[in-house]
Amino acid sequence: MKSKRTSVIILLATSFLVSILHVVDNFFNANVDKVILSISHLLLSLSFIYFAIMRRNLTTWILISMVIGALIGHEFPVVGQNMRVLSQVFLKLIKTIIAPILFSTLVVGIAGHSNLRQVGRMGWKSIVYFEIVTTFALFIGLIAINVSKAGVGIQMPPDIHETLPEVQQQTWQDIILHIFPENIARSIYHAEVLPIVVFSVLFGIGLAMLDEKKKRPMLEFCESLAETMFKFTNIIMYFAPVGVGAAIAYTVGHMGLGILVNLAQLLMTLYAALILFVFLVLLPVALIAKVPIINFLKAVLEPMSIAFATTSSESALPKAMQAMERLGVPRKIVAFVIPTGYSFNLDGTTLYLSLASIFVAQAAGMHMDIPTQIFLVFTLMLTSKGVAGVPRASLVILLATAAQFNLPTWPILIILGIDELMDMARTATNVMGNCLASCVVARWEGEFEPRDPSIPLESELPSPKSV
Repeated sequence: MKSKRTSVIILLATSFLVSILHVVDNFFNANVDKVILSISHLLLSLSFIYFAIMRRNLTTWILISMVIGALIGHEFPVVGQNMRVLSQVFLKLIKTIIAPILFSTLVVGIAGHSNLRQVGRMGWKSIVYFEIVTTFALFIGLIAINVSKAGVGIQMPPDIHETLPEVQQQTWQDIILHIFPENIARSIYHAEVLPIVVFSVLFGIGLAMLDEKKKRPMLEFCESLAETMFKFTNIIMYFAPVGVGAAIAYTVGHMGLGILVNLAQLLMTLYAALILFVFLVLLPVALIAKVPIINFLKAVLEPMSIAFATTSSESALPKAMQAMERLGVPRKIVAFVIPTGYSFNLDGTTLYLSLASIFVAQAAGMHMDIPTQIFLVFTLMLTSKGVAGVPRASLVILLATAAQFNLPTWPILIILGIDELMDMARTATNVMGNCLASCVVARWEGEFEPRDPSIPLESELPSPKSV
């Protein structure tokens, strides 16, 4: 206990020292020597590491690695940019888990524990909930950008050289076809979550129709595979602080801390809208569903921090599923609702899309009346369902929306300057929204039994050694 207190005191003292040096340097024109600033950053990093060692908590390590990564990216931009490979290694490891963990947990949930009527009930309840919540997100984004008018007065830069990818506009037929797997191996290769979910659900239903003798071997295999993949997730999570820190180091090294100043109004509009969405929509939903708020926040902090740093909802999927199961949501519901939500319930992304679309119109000086804006929102309700839980996927939808409403693309190039910072917040919101959705559906099914998420599940405890 004494060591923990000492680590907190050292961390606070070092943070105070660094803050004073930066205030003196920036606001009093004292021109503090760069070497002194670098040494202070090094001391701050060491104090953070010491604090994390004393806490012995993976979530603490992940959050602190984000700060250290930002310092590395600021002090050594070239090193920070070269560290990107470590974050890519982490994402690749996570992607190897996605398909087997979805397949095994869904098959076991449907064929082993659920009846087929419950699967149907979970399906329509999830879709109804997703549509209601994402509609609120779209309208909050629309209202926020109309209030802030962040795009008004922006002039087209004369020297835009960057080109945007060619994007084909998605039709409703394309969106429906995307749901169904043409080739399950291809869907696994491209990490397409929704086709994998559809295949796994159909496979689980087919398995449930077999007699017990033929069903049991496959069910036992899937149960074993699910437990193995959760253990595999625990192993990979030891690498999470490195991957997360490297992702932040690359972002800051590539863009610089100065990017926080550029387009601040748009960035603040998005963050304010997301905060409003959490308090005006997600919090009331959690209270209505009687979700224990403190325990829920404890459970989602780690997957949200991973999603925030890597800007990928996929990277947080295994940890989010495990966290909700620890919170008391049955695995069969977690395995169905959270993966499905990755295509139908991306709250942060849908809010961003409505906000960014109007920003583009404002920047281009194009007036959109209220009926047109509402039509744009309902268009996004469909097209946003094609967004995969991977970085920059929302750019494709934004470009397609711009093409459909005859909007220019140069304002999108301006957004790209801070897209990474915006992506962090909207991805973390996606993860929180999907985790809450699993709690709501579980409560709706009468199977939510809240528990302390810091206590490991029985399946996570090490097996007793044989005597």
